[in-house]
Amino acid sequence: MYKIKLYQYLIPLGICLAVVSCAPANAPLAENKTVPESFDKSMGTDTTNTSTTPWRTYFKDSNLVNLIDTALKNNQELLITLQEIEIAKNDIRVKKGLLLPTVGIGAGAGIEKVGRYTSQGAGDASTEIKPGKEMPDPLSDFKLAAYAHWEVDIWKKLRNSKKAAVSRYLSTVEGKNFVITNLISEVADSYYELLALDSQLEIVRKNIELQTNALEVVKIQKEAARTTELAVQKFQAEVLASKSMEFDILQNIKETENKINFLLGQYPQEIRRDKTNFMGLMPSVINSGIPSQLLANRPDIKQAELELEAAKLDVKVARAEFYPSLDITAAIGINAFKPSYLFTLPESLLYSLAGDLAAPLINRNAIKAEYSTANARQLQALYNYERTILNAYLEVSTQLSKINNLEKSYDLKSQEVVAMNRSIDVAGDLFKSAKADYFEVLMTQRDALESKLELIDTKKEQLNASVLVYRDLGGGWK
Repeated sequence: MYKIKLYQYLIPLGICLAVVSCAPANAPLAENKTVPESFDKSMGTDTTNTSTTPWRTYFKDSNLVNLIDTALKNNQELLITLQEIEIAKNDIRVKKGLLLPTVGIGAGAGIEKVGRYTSQGAGDASTEIKPGKEMPDPLSDFKLAAYAHWEVDIWKKLRNSKKAAVSRYLSTVEGKNFVITNLISEVADSYYELLALDSQLEIVRKNIELQTNALEVVKIQKEAARTTELAVQKFQAEVLASKSMEFDILQNIKETENKINFLLGQYPQEIRRDKTNFMGLMPSVINSGIPSQLLANRPDIKQAELELEAAKLDVKVARAEFYPSLDITAAIGINAFKPSYLFTLPESLLYSLAGDLAAPLINRNAIKAEYSTANARQLQALYNYERTILNAYLEVSTQLSKINNLEKSYDLKSQEVVAMNRSIDVAGDLFKSAKADYFEVLMTQRDALESKLELIDTKKEQLNASVLVYRDLGGGWK
């Protein structure tokens, strides 16, 4: 007798063990976090890092600070990202709720008429609730009960699912920080571009004035038969070309202003700025720290790391689907065929308690497919994490090299502009004394204009490089 009872427990247990043994094993997965010791061999390993500087301190221009402040309040992309955080937070609540029993309450009423010549009908005809009172036919049914269902998390499937949701929530927070960092750098980059265009516009207008004066001189010389109509037309064409360039720059200014307005979440309006001191602006001093600090400072790296952590937990959840699941259901309430009997206790009392242990045994293709998908997504997250680290290192390395080369280039361009300004005066004097022809004057003016515009571009690139390296080091979001 005891042997029979023992077999009743051993058989289901053996089936469960067989199912568990058929579950695939978790493949070990380790991400590579190693980075070089420094961004450049000549830089050493100083840990002072510009990314720890708040953006209000890093950017000295009060107009730029006000623009960034407005963007952080009104930018639509940032507002969308904040809602993604709320969505992820609610997903945690959903996963947390699955760990707890589900309890509900219900009330119902119905009526049933069975055939008399059936087992149920024959039984009902012979049943009496009270002497002389048979069970009514048709039979009504009234019920008021509370129901509960609980999946016992014996394999940590639900807990791992909740942990994955928490990781994804934290990932969206880091995603928000990454959006903030990029938004700040984009506003600053566009602002410096706008200042550069203002300076270029001023240079072109001064050049138009210079060319117009030269044109008048050539016209006078033509009247004195010292030059030809060809020189007049050449100078006239040069003035028209410069005026055309002026309108191109004005259009670029409008487009850049609208780009900033879009980042600020506002309709077109003039961007407040100081147009007089662009060439006097100095890039901020950069302390790059060491590459390993990127792992803690860059929001996109931390976001990728959290996504990888969530993907690893998803694999565990998918693996748990191969195991038996234990469901417990329960109910308690009152039930009677007449409303007047509902509260006649304990006769109208109903209750139930049941536990179900079930495991997939045959045709588990869908579960295997889900597990393979989770593994593939885990590998995707791993490769994305390693790629993000590599990209972060290369971005900083590129910007640091650019800052160094631009500094040298700017010094040389400045000397070139000084030389070209002198050459304009020399060419003018030689032309007036008939020691140089009009073509030399035109080419000198054109070269001088190009060198001045290139100097402004170099200054803009210097300022933009300081903005981008601040972003690439992970600054701005703290």
